[in-house]
Amino acid sequence: MDLKQLDYFVRVAELGSFTRAANVLRVAQPALSRQVRALEVELRQPLFDRNGRGVTLTEAGKRLLAHGRGILQQVQRARQDLEEQRGAAAGMVSIGLPPSLSRTLTTPLVEAFRARFPRATLSVVEGLSTYMLEWLMQGRIDCALVYNATPAPAFDLQPVVDEALYLVSARQGKALVGRPVTLADVATLELVIPSRPHAIRMRVEAALAEAGLKPRVALEIESVPAILDLVVRHPLHAVLALNAIVGSAREGALSARPITAGAAGNRRLATTLWLATSAQRPRGPLLEQALPLIRELVEGHAGHAGHAAGRTRGDVASDARRRRAAAAATPSARRARGHANRAKGPSNRG
Repeated sequence: MDLKQLDYFVRVAELGSFTRAANVLRVAQPALSRQVRALEVELRQPLFDRNGRGVTLTEAGKRLLAHGRGILQQVQRARQDLEEQRGAAAGMVSIGLPPSLSRTLTTPLVEAFRARFPRATLSVVEGLSTYMLEWLMQGRIDCALVYNATPAPAFDLQPVVDEALYLVSARQGKALVGRPVTLADVATLELVIPSRPHAIRMRVEAALAEAGLKPRVALEIESVPAILDLVVRHPLHAVLALNAIVGSAREGALSARPITAGAAGNRRLATTLWLATSAQRPRGPLLEQALPLIRELVEGHAGHAGHAAGRTRGDVASDARRRRAAAAATPSARRARGHANRAKGPSNRG
């Protein structure tokens, strides 16, 4: 399979038009059409349904697009890996962010990355945790911040922050953060909440099920800004992390109350944010250097939200130390230490 043909196919699929793809690729449209047609002949099945408004993918085309993106990313990484042997970190890192973090974390992440790695490029994509883990397996992204990840041999997972979940309602008083509520209180309210398999939806349903309760789901909405608008304008409530509210256009019209869990109500309902990378592909020098930067920024981001909730910097720092200690005991960390020790070679001590 010719890489140029694969690249042309992916561009046409993403743009939905041979004309637009030819303009972006700066090739003549007849030449582009011939290359894609040659790929279809090689695979012995059509990849596009052609019509007067453009093209749409056939079932075979959809499958090839998923593979093609990963293949092209892998080729790019191979080039980067060889380039990085020659000097300073260069190339591209692609990171996946959940929607609740993307709005507030993308700009500081891009700024810090550009300052630290001036010869490198950062690509940021947004998606649900379940989808980002699939993209990580396919090679479409290098790392991802995901909620409530389940350990699996395909991934290296490092816990970064525990984010408390809040019952979000239209504001009645002056303060953003109000008094805690129980899971039983949450179960009585009509919720606007993302659909399954969104991590927060799954966490809320699991916590309620443990208490013998069920959520009252009024609306299933994926967009965080839309959820906040609906909570302000209608007698609905949401369950979100505080970073989804702080700095948003609706912050002044909303209140957030911590949710207590457990039989004695002595712990807060929370979700864990993990930094995920592939355990099946080697990390290049750029990714190795970028991961601590990403962790540092996320912990700082959590500290900002924690300050808004009345937590001290000491509280946040203590949580960060606890998570790092827990991360050091994970199979992922042990594998990393093993790789590092083997790279150092045998000890000189007799």
